[in-house]
Amino acid sequence: MNKKIKNSAILIIGLVVLNFVNESFYKRFDLTEDKRYTLSKTTINIISKVDKNLFINIYLEGDFPSEFKRLQVETRQYLEELASKNSKIKINFENPDNQREALIKRGMMPSQLTVEEDGKLSEAIIFPWAEINYGNKTTIISLLPTSIVASQEEQLQKAIENLEYSFSNAINSVNQKQLKKVAILTGNGELKDIYQYSLLSEIAKKYKLAKFTLDAVSKDAAQTLDDLSHLDLAIITKPTEKFTDKEKFVLDQFITNGGKTLWMLDNVQADQDSLGKTGKMLAYPRDLNLTDLLFTYGIRINTSLIKDLYAAQIPVATGQVANQPQFKNLDWFYHPLVGGNPNHSITKNVSPVRLQFANQIDTLKNNIKKTPLLVSSLLTQKVGTPKIIALQSIAEEVIEENYNNGNQLFAVLLEGKFNSAYKNRVKPFETVLYKEQSSKNKMIIISDGDVGKNQILKEQPYDLARDKWTNQQFGNKDFLLNAVDYLLDDSGLMNLRNKSLQIKMLDKQKAFKERSFWQFLNVGLPLILLFTFGFVFNYLRKRKYTKLV
Repeated sequence: MNKKIKNSAILIIGLVVLNFVNESFYKRFDLTEDKRYTLSKTTINIISKVDKNLFINIYLEGDFPSEFKRLQVETRQYLEELASKNSKIKINFENPDNQREALIKRGMMPSQLTVEEDGKLSEAIIFPWAEINYGNKTTIISLLPTSIVASQEEQLQKAIENLEYSFSNAINSVNQKQLKKVAILTGNGELKDIYQYSLLSEIAKKYKLAKFTLDAVSKDAAQTLDDLSHLDLAIITKPTEKFTDKEKFVLDQFITNGGKTLWMLDNVQADQDSLGKTGKMLAYPRDLNLTDLLFTYGIRINTSLIKDLYAAQIPVATGQVANQPQFKNLDWFYHPLVGGNPNHSITKNVSPVRLQFANQIDTLKNNIKKTPLLVSSLLTQKVGTPKIIALQSIAEEVIEENYNNGNQLFAVLLEGKFNSAYKNRVKPFETVLYKEQSSKNKMIIISDGDVGKNQILKEQPYDLARDKWTNQQFGNKDFLLNAVDYLLDDSGLMNLRNKSLQIKMLDKQKAFKERSFWQFLNVGLPLILLFTFGFVFNYLRKRKYTKLV
């Protein structure tokens, strides 16, 4: 009896100790091959700075397609991992059905999906959104990518791959104590504000945004450079007037002193609005006096236009019915639809970007690392300038053999230590900020000034990501926002966009074809085995006790 009591006491004490250890030490193990639930150092660093309750509401609850329950499960597991690292992160899954109008007013637009179940197609509406509240700051997160994909399975995979970046970026955004400063340069005939509204309004949500008049150098050049050097990023959008030597020197020294730059340049005067008014226009080289500056950084923008058979469409009047003009959307080869580098965080999972009368970029050998971001298709043709371009050429027969100039570069990322273009040259003015070489820095050059230009509809700016005439969607806004984020990212946050996972999807057609077999295997076979076991067991039991009697 004493031995039994002793063993029981040891068992009870052991259970108490085990429970104490379990409460005191918490560890989750990621056994997946691609380590999808293992948080990066960047994410851990971001959530470690959350010092008060941060609420995350996810609108993936309720009745929605079974395949998107995978997104719900993956999102829940990822957020649970975040919460396990910081107890101040609170997670709540909500059903959006009773609050659809309120969600739409807050910018969370529903997604319409085509669902295939039991071999039948149907439509479903879901709200793949999350909302983060931190103190008095709120931000929303789209859980489905906007890039063009071949199937919903691919869309689902991209959504799961993007979870860590989306939530880490949003948490970092609402927890920023000091916003970085972005300057929109003016003074050289850049785009008017209304044509940049769609892009700049999004940038202003994350950064301090201000205009900076570069032509102030004519009054006090040294002070202009000093003022610009206090900013983090300068955006130069489609300048149309020559830069003076003083203005170039200010930009050069802004770069060597660590300032980031995003250039959107046209080296050819050609505008779609002018073409639409008269039906033809003269495209001719534009001299911005930037050639020597860009040459120093290892870049040359040519004065030839690129036509691409993979192009965006424009509406063209094709006739009249009852005195009303009839329009048809036709491919306009001067508006290339260019793909992004799939291996870089700026352009990964970004829809094709529409360019307008874009020029070709040549890269030159120097100490700067150059990463192509936007590249044309293989079916391109170089068009020299000056040249008269007529809208009626859109109806000309395409001879594919004439489009044989191969891939053309339209946007490039430069990273490294930039030399001053004024090294061993006479300086336009003296400044104490002069440096011959920058520390590690980066810039992006795009050979199209209209890449960030939104259209106007009823005197209001239209969404940069969509064409008002054809309703085509483009990746221009996502590309430029990613470019700004990358240039200003010092934490490595943008590298999370390169995360790749191998999500194993169910073959729906095979599952539907073989569903009877698998239903029998999972439901019928266990019952048959259980019945057989019970029958044999009772038979053997009866036989055994019958012999004993």
